[in-house]
Amino acid sequence: MSRIRRFRQDETEPSEVRIEVFAVDGIPEVREGDDVGALIAAARPDLRDGDILVVTSKILSKAEGRVRRGATRAEAIRDETARVVARRGETVIAQTAHGFVMAAAGVDASNTEPGTIVLLPADPDASARAVRAGVRDRLGVSVGVVVSDTFGRPWRNGQTDMAVGVAGVPPMLDYRGLSDDHGNALEVTVTAIADEFAAAGDLVKGKLAQTPVAVVRGMAEYTTEDDGPGVREVVRQSEDDMFRYGSRDVVFARRTIREFSAEPVDGAKVRRAVEAAVAAPAPHHTTPWRFVLLESAGVREKLLDAMREAWIADLRGDGFSEESIAKRVRRGDVLRNAPYLAVPCLVMDGSHTYRDERRNAAEREMFVVATGAGVQNFLVQLAVEGLGSAWVSSTMFCREVVREVLGLPADWDPMGAVAIGRPAAPPRDRDPRAAADFTIVL
Repeated sequence: MSRIRRFRQDETEPSEVRIEVFAVDGIPEVREGDDVGALIAAARPDLRDGDILVVTSKILSKAEGRVRRGATRAEAIRDETARVVARRGETVIAQTAHGFVMAAAGVDASNTEPGTIVLLPADPDASARAVRAGVRDRLGVSVGVVVSDTFGRPWRNGQTDMAVGVAGVPPMLDYRGLSDDHGNALEVTVTAIADEFAAAGDLVKGKLAQTPVAVVRGMAEYTTEDDGPGVREVVRQSEDDMFRYGSRDVVFARRTIREFSAEPVDGAKVRRAVEAAVAAPAPHHTTPWRFVLLESAGVREKLLDAMREAWIADLRGDGFSEESIAKRVRRGDVLRNAPYLAVPCLVMDGSHTYRDERRNAAEREMFVVATGAGVQNFLVQLAVEGLGSAWVSSTMFCREVVREVLGLPADWDPMGAVAIGRPAAPPRDRDPRAAADFTIVL
């Protein structure tokens, strides 16, 4: 993020700050092909250098032909959705191709002709630049432009306007490293100034007044000569987003990752994943999960070396050629290349013993299923923590070796090993799977 700091000319003398915010009247119904900058200039020929225009995205969408006819709103939302974040009934919170997370992917059926649906501009920053250029060409003044749209907010009722496109206005003001009046260092203060302008403009535009443009006057020091970086600085990147996964896609966040970066893994994140694991269901109110966390590189290497030797011996006993053995052993590199390993184990504490082997076998199966549920919780929470993982079954084939190397009790059954780390690259797209292909309804 660029570090933009702008202040009033005289910071040493107290001064009264006054701003005006007023709606622009006289803008006609916008049609495809209209020059919105020209329409604004005609309606307000008295615009000044440093004025900031807050323009409702809808009129730009109409001018740019981002209007669909004959499609249902649900169809339009589906087509504009990059991923569904949450869904409740007919309400969909979705991420758009722009990176915005908003209700209905920004699709709007209000203030438009019957039978039409308005989408967000394809490139709102480009729309803002075009409006700015149009005003400058016709009036000879340099204004800032904020393209606004309505957003809900997590943990808050009600909606407000936020910036979806910016030109000539810094999207963020970075105060980190400065001090307040008491000498306290500001460490996290970054103000989304473009969003504040968008909300201010909405106060006078209104939702029903048919005034899609507002002017913020008195904030000229926050305008810039160049168009600036656009709104992308305001959109939080996924790696920094603590709330990236909504209720719809948290399970799908888990992906098998086989290539990891060298970045070390924070053990506290893994422990939080263990807390999620032990929340899984289990038979007889038992707790059949144990997790061995291998944070020492030396221990990981010792274990993997011993497992490799046991694997090679098994393969030779099965008659595989040395070339085939070498190829198969290389498949285990996903564990060796991971910066962190966890070995989930099954314990049968609290299990029942029956007179016949059939029921005893079923009892063990119940515990195995519970262990799998715990590991699935573990993998999902790792993904929520920003970590990739791969659950590899190899420890199940040499349990005695694993118990010996790690010094585990005889009744702990290793149920594979989980490679953990930061993904070296984004995972490939999932193959689509439809519920109907795996379902029988009786």
